[in-house]
Amino acid sequence: IDMYVEGMFDLNELLATHIIQPADKKDQHFANMMDKAENRYFPVFEKVLKEHGKDFLVGNQLSRADVQLLEIILMAEECKPDTLAKFPLLQSFKARISNIPTIKKFLQPGSQRKPPIREEEVSKVMKIFY
Repeated sequence: IDMYVEGMFDLNELLATHIIQPADKKDQHFANMMDKAENRYFPVFEKVLKEHGKDFLVGNQLSRADVQLLEIILMAEECKPDTLAKFPLLQSFKARISNIPTIKKFLQPGSQRKPPIREEEVSKVMKIFY
């Protein structure tokens, strides 16, 4: 489980900080972020799902790991919609977890899930936190 947590933490940080990258570093950050997602982390999670052979990442029921992986997938797709193209088990995982009634409700427009930050809001965020 520690490996999953570390991988998710690293990828989540890359995805979450992409918007605040300076203009001259944004393209390089995006390329690095998507390279890690598609060539390092998503292949590992795809393999785990295949070897585990269950509907969930660990065990036989929904856990925080599943919810966190779903959030990372959604964030990655906001950056690059076809990011799961080579990962059929992650596509199935996303659909399955997204359709759990409470999660499905949370993902609906108008729910508590916040939309991605807009470019024009970045300077406000930077002034507050940096």
